[in-house]
Amino acid sequence: MRELIAQLQRDTHECLSETTLTYFRDVHDHCIQIIDLVETYHDMSTTLTETYMSVVSNRMNEVMKVLTVISTIFIPLTFLAGIYGINMPIPENNWPLTYQIFWIICIIIALVMLYWFRRRNWI
Repeated sequence: MRELIAQLQRDTHECLSETTLTYFRDVHDHCIQIIDLVETYHDMSTTLTETYMSVVSNRMNEVMKVLTVISTIFIPLTFLAGIYGINMPIPENNWPLTYQIFWIICIIIALVMLYWFRRRNWI
């Protein structure tokens, strides 16, 4: 539309008076302003979309970090539970305090890992 009005302004035609050309210049200026506004709004919406995607990505990274820390704490505990859950005779099973010692070792491992993660500012 901008180019059409610009062409009507440039070319003289017997049906167009000088007053009409003045209005065409005004319409042409309005078209340019509207196009600039549309481009500005497009840039703003693109920036807002990128900002939103960045915030969502940062939030997902934080959630993944927490899940990684939790799984890292539970992997050694799962390994120990798997070893002591084997259905075969283990010499430690004959000791009277084996169950309590197992839980103490698991809690100590979890606390040491939590301390280490906090010290490195991972959680």
